[in-house]
Amino acid sequence: MPVTVGHTEIFKRSFSQDDFDRFARLSRDDNPIHVDPVFSAQTRFGGTVAHGMMLYSTICRLFSTRFPGNGTLQIQQDLMFQNPTYTHTDVTVRCEVLAVFESQGRIEMKTDIVLPDGSKACDGRALLVLPGIADGFPGIDPDYDCHKPSEAKHLRHLRLGQTASVQRSFTDEDLDTYADLIGDTNAWFVDKEYSQENGYKDRLIPGPLLSSMFSELLGTRLPGRGTNWLKQNLHFPAAAYVGDRITAQVEITRLRPEKNLVNLAGTCRDSGGRRVCQAQTLVLVQDLEE
Repeated sequence: MPVTVGHTEIFKRSFSQDDFDRFARLSRDDNPIHVDPVFSAQTRFGGTVAHGMMLYSTICRLFSTRFPGNGTLQIQQDLMFQNPTYTHTDVTVRCEVLAVFESQGRIEMKTDIVLPDGSKACDGRALLVLPGIADGFPGIDPDYDCHKPSEAKHLRHLRLGQTASVQRSFTDEDLDTYADLIGDTNAWFVDKEYSQENGYKDRLIPGPLLSSMFSELLGTRLPGRGTNWLKQNLHFPAAAYVGDRITAQVEITRLRPEKNLVNLAGTCRDSGGRRVCQAQTLVLVQDLEE
C-alpha cells in the first residue's frame, strides 16, 4: 500500500475491569485507580480507569495489524492523557499520517483515542519505521536529558532529585500474554525467527510493555499509588530483547506544588547498560494514597 500524507486508519475497542486487572498483573502496575473500585470512587475519577500504557498498546495494535502493518517498528511516541477511559466505553482509535520521510523509511503519525462524546482520551504523535527497513533504531536523543528549572524542592513527601528503580526480565510468556490481551501480533514481538532473520538476536519487547516499567514505578513507588499520568514522551534508541535484564529508573526533575504537578525523567537500560528507552513524564499527584 502506498504511504501518503493524510492516510487514516480507525478501529474501535472497549475494556472490561478484567482487562484492567490483567494488564495490571502483566505490567505490575496495581495503582488503585485502575484496579480498586472503592479507592477510585473516592478520587476525582469516580471509578476505575484504563492504564495509560494500555491505551498506548491499543495504538500499537493499529500500527501492526492495520497500518503500516506487520513488521512496523516504533522509535518515538508522545502521549497526552486528556480524559479518563472507563470500563465498557467504546473508544475510537484514529491514526493519521502526518509526514513521510522516504529516504529514511519513516513516517510520522497523529495518534488519537476518542471517547463516545467526541472528547479525547489521549492524543499524540508517533514516529515509525516502515516494515522491511532493517536497523531502524535511531540511538540516544540528547533532548531527553534536558530539564526545566523546578519551582520547588519539596512537594508532600516528594523531593527534587528523588529516584526509584526496578529490574525485570520479560519472558516469552509475558509477550504471549501481551499479544493475547491487546491483539498486537507484530512479528517483532511474537516471532523469534522473524527477528533473527532481520538482524536482531531475539523477540523484541513491545514499546508499551517496556515503558510499563515506568508505569509500575510511577503508580506504586514514585510518586506512588494514586498517581494520575498526564503526559508521556517516549524514545526508543535501541532494541530491548525478551529475557534480558532491564533496569528502569525514574527521577523527579521538577515540582510544582501550586498545581500538584511532578515532572520525571526515565530510562530503561539493558544488562549491558545500554539505554533502550528514554522518557519524560508529567503526572498529577492530587489523589496520592496517603
